[in-house]
Amino acid sequence: MGRYSLKYGTIGRSVEYCEGEPRCYTDEWKRTSPDYVVYLPQEFIGTDTDNVHFLVTQTNEGTLLGVWTQATYEAADNSSVVCARSEDGGETWNAPVEIDGPNDARYNMAFFGFPVVSRAGRIYVFYIKKTLGTWEVDSTRGFMRCRYSDDDGVTWSSPPVDIPVIRRDPDDPDPAMPPKWKVWTNTVRDSSGVLAVPVERYTNLRMPLESAHWIDLIRFPNIDDGPEPEDLEMTWLPDEPITPLPYAGIEPSIVMLPDGRLFMGLRTGEGCVWYTVSEDTEGSRWRRPEPMLYQDGGERVLNPGSPCPIFHFADGRYLLQYHNNDGSASGGPQPMWSRPYSFSRRSMFIAVGEYRPDAHQPIWFSQGKRIADTDGVSAGVQNRLDCGTYGSLTDIDGSRILWYPDRKHFLLGKEIPDSLLADMHVPAG
Repeated sequence: MGRYSLKYGTIGRSVEYCEGEPRCYTDEWKRTSPDYVVYLPQEFIGTDTDNVHFLVTQTNEGTLLGVWTQATYEAADNSSVVCARSEDGGETWNAPVEIDGPNDARYNMAFFGFPVVSRAGRIYVFYIKKTLGTWEVDSTRGFMRCRYSDDDGVTWSSPPVDIPVIRRDPDDPDPAMPPKWKVWTNTVRDSSGVLAVPVERYTNLRMPLESAHWIDLIRFPNIDDGPEPEDLEMTWLPDEPITPLPYAGIEPSIVMLPDGRLFMGLRTGEGCVWYTVSEDTEGSRWRRPEPMLYQDGGERVLNPGSPCPIFHFADGRYLLQYHNNDGSASGGPQPMWSRPYSFSRRSMFIAVGEYRPDAHQPIWFSQGKRIADTDGVSAGVQNRLDCGTYGSLTDIDGSRILWYPDRKHFLLGKEIPDSLLADMHVPAG
């Protein structure tokens, strides 16, 4: 064994690595007891050592397609959107294929790709594309670009196509300046069967925090027909953007309720999850956001400054993935972008949700259960502790798999069987 001093580490430790032929440098990926292994970096420092924003979906052919952002470290100038395929239910995966990246030009990075599988079979991937002249530390400023595949994700169209992003009043008025936006979840179908996804938006202008962030919703009315990207219809809602006061809720995720409305969870810097509910079935009007409770009148659902996605099971139940602490593992509730917030992201919890039609908060939750933990042991070039941030879930023929980046380094999957949920009881109402 040898020692390697961190070049980009945020904590300043050294880690052990394995000498010899390139391979996964450590068995550390086993710490969270995954059931599936999608991708393991081959070296301690390489072009593939930061892997995040891991969205897995099923294609019309039954293939699992995983899309994520890969780089040497977070927001590095070699950041690329890549994909990998599994034809055996996640047991084995091919090597990642680049969808878009820097193309040998510094700062021409690609980030935050999200896949959309149309009923016609065409698979689209939309992503943030940065170009020379638009670079800044923030990885969310860039054009929306799109490539598609007509062969089940094996190859991708060329050249990519730019997609307009609607400009809101807080946006930079300079039309040459790309907008700041991010989609970090898979699309869901609304009550009309139309695919929709929430979009985190913010401005670079100097404005109060509560005015600088807002949430949009994109609907894709004709994407199931498989049109060319230039012919895609995209409806941007609501008319009045969702402004999650007071602490700029970001990284939204949505699920559909049995009555057709949409339920949205939000990451905040308040030490807990917030939520809002649409007042119609398309997402044109939304209730003012408020803290998420386990049930009406109950305790807040605690979460630090970290994503907290909500998923919808095929059997009608919901699953909330979160960390079940208010940030105190980092010394107290943390501001939105404080560091090192990964201390409070090290345990992955789930809670089961059920619909309560007469309740103010229409989804009530069981108490949380810890399903994975990094035990405070870091991994990756940035020495992160995060467990399960920026992942996704597939529910196929009763097989539920939670796909997650472990410390933004290893890409793994964990089964969520009924036996795991059997003692997680939701209040009856």
